[in-house]
Amino acid sequence: MHATNPTPFEPVAADLPLCVDLDGTLIRSDLLHEALVLLAKERPWLLLAVPFWMLRGKAHLKQRVAAAVTLDVDALPYDQRVLDWLATEQRGGRHIVLATAADSRLARRVADRLQLFNEVMASDGHVNLGSHAKRDALIERFGERGFDYAGDSRADLPVWQAAARAIVINAPRGLAARVRTTTPVDQEFVAPARSWRTVVKAIRVRQWLKNLLVFVPLIAGHEMTNRLLLGQAALAFVALSLTASGIYLVNDLLDLRADRRHATKKKRPFASGALPIRFGVLLAPLLVGAGFAVASTLPRMAVVLLFVYLVMTTLYSFWLKRKMLVDVFSLSFLYTLRVLIGAAATGVLASPWLLAFAIFVFLSLAFAKRAAELTALDRAGREEAGGRAYFVWDAHAVGMFGVGAAFSAAIVMALYLQSDDVRTLYRQPTWLWLMVPLVLYWLTRVWLLTRRGALDEDPIVFATTDRLTYIVAGMAVVILAIATLAPFPIPGTRG
Repeated sequence: MHATNPTPFEPVAADLPLCVDLDGTLIRSDLLHEALVLLAKERPWLLLAVPFWMLRGKAHLKQRVAAAVTLDVDALPYDQRVLDWLATEQRGGRHIVLATAADSRLARRVADRLQLFNEVMASDGHVNLGSHAKRDALIERFGERGFDYAGDSRADLPVWQAAARAIVINAPRGLAARVRTTTPVDQEFVAPARSWRTVVKAIRVRQWLKNLLVFVPLIAGHEMTNRLLLGQAALAFVALSLTASGIYLVNDLLDLRADRRHATKKKRPFASGALPIRFGVLLAPLLVGAGFAVASTLPRMAVVLLFVYLVMTTLYSFWLKRKMLVDVFSLSFLYTLRVLIGAAATGVLASPWLLAFAIFVFLSLAFAKRAAELTALDRAGREEAGGRAYFVWDAHAVGMFGVGAAFSAAIVMALYLQSDDVRTLYRQPTWLWLMVPLVLYWLTRVWLLTRRGALDEDPIVFATTDRLTYIVAGMAVVILAIATLAPFPIPGTRG
């Protein structure tokens, strides 16, 4: 029997028992999908067993997956409207049943957490309690038309047909009208509208700004007027952006637990349930495939480096980001790798000076990103970063490392300005010395904002919305133009 409390049902007042679905109804997600994603993160080798579990039926698959993971039911994306409604029904003495195709192990944990249900009916490893099977079990328990049912999908149509009244929650457009042809609809909870903005947010189009780094070799090599090379760099930008978006989807799916515990990340499309997990699972490989399709038009080394980027970001999502300091150095490498992809795509090689400068700048920014997270955790009264190998008291050391990297970048730039390369590329290179304090100003300002808790996202993305960053960038462009075109050096210096 599927009921955890199989006591004879006795109606309270005139109300029939209220049977409520779980996946898509009580939560804006699917417990099987949630558990499979967690399995991929924590015990990925068991994914090889999934097809064999499936051969024994969906109920067996759900049971084995549920036994292999520990799902954080406290942080699931519950539909608060539904919880409030069920609480009202409970206060009125309504007998409420959680009737779900999810595995009983997970369903009971959800019921224990919410304390809203009198009993639980769920899949038991042998019978998948969905659609017709759920209808038959509810008729056996309460009789035909002896219960009200709240569900969300077309799979619930057989159950609604056997129910006295229907409650339609988060259903596809037109489903409620179809339900009304067989069963009175008592209430309807309309699903929040999904728009293209939700998808844009999920694939993190804003993060594509980082990929503008592929143009750095052209800028440093004074090749920005070469249309052919600009086109090659643009293709590299598109290929890298599509690939990165695919990896961002994977990263967000693997980080569901940590994101839901985070003050702002819990609003991300997958963490909040605004987009279904299966959407991300399907879209991620399509984006990566599209990225490599674009990259196939570029030189072979650009494709190789894009593959290195894919491998590194995948390793970062699954493992590296949970390793102390390794995560920060990995981020710095991934930033620098964007520059290398741009160099490979255009054939304009990045000088050792440029790479050294980039490594230290990006290392500083990677430390700033981690320090910002630790500062936010400290203000929230938490000690440990979920999914990270840091504690809030590490913020001071992380800050020292980051500021040290910032000053190292300035030193590399100063040494570069004394090299023969500069005299070849610039007419009056002494003007470039003004870039050193400018770079230091911007980096140290980022760190001051970080320590004040004013930097709550990726520093490079922050830079795109910061007015002073644009002013600094404008001043840098002016300095570069003067160094390239001016007929005289800075007064009192040698040209």
